[in-house]
Amino acid sequence: MKKNKFKLLRKSIFYDLVGMSTMFIPILGTFIDFVWAPYAAVKMSEMYPGTNGKIAAVVVFLEEILPFDFIPTFTLMWLYTFVFSTQEERPLPQTIEVEVNK
Repeated sequence: MKKNKFKLLRKSIFYDLVGMSTMFIPILGTFIDFVWAPYAAVKMSEMYPGTNGKIAAVVVFLEEILPFDFIPTFTLMWLYTFVFSTQEERPLPQTIEVEVNK
């Protein structure tokens, strides 16, 4: 789990750097954001499945499409998931069927 956790952190930092780099390209950067925003939203929902990932995908889409490219949304989601979240993954309950012979 630790290896996957830090691999996800590296990917998060990379996607944040790509998203932020578009604001340094004059004129063209705005148009690149229109392509990058949906891609970033899909990547966010793939990296963080579930309700939190869907909410984060909407947030990253809005952040990239609007002129707020200085927020490291992917890294913040990683911090929320692995540092600040108190939810532990619990195994799903399983049903055991038992047959009684008479």
